[in-house]
Amino acid sequence: QVQLAESGGGLVQTGGSLRLSCTASGPGVRDYALAWFRQSPGKEREFLASINWTGRNSYYSDSIKGRFSISRDNAKNTAYLQMDDLKSADTAVYYCAAPPARGLVPANLVDDYYYWGQGTQVTVSS
Repeated sequence: QVQLAESGGGLVQTGGSLRLSCTASGPGVRDYALAWFRQSPGKEREFLASINWTGRNSYYSDSIKGRFSISRDNAKNTAYLQMDDLKSADTAVYYCAAPPARGLVPANLVDDYYYWGQGTQVTVSS
């Protein structure tokens, strides 16, 4: 059983930066791909970025490419989402997710992920 816990959300002004963390626990967590999603009120959950278990390969949604960066530190069982040049449209609850098995190639669909964190709120004010 993999457990995920996000942290680092908060209130930031337009143009500011935040770094979200996702700490994973459970057997073999270092072998799981990890991904970040977000969800705004009334909208579907949106894929942002994913990273494979080695950290060497990462994938991004076009909507945030160039502003957000995903990384991971397997020594700390933690993945990160660095968010720069934040906009009001980035306001959402941000979720970390892991697929149902180790070693899978990172995907970009909600249904490809089995384990989810509780989410962390990011609010960008103008």
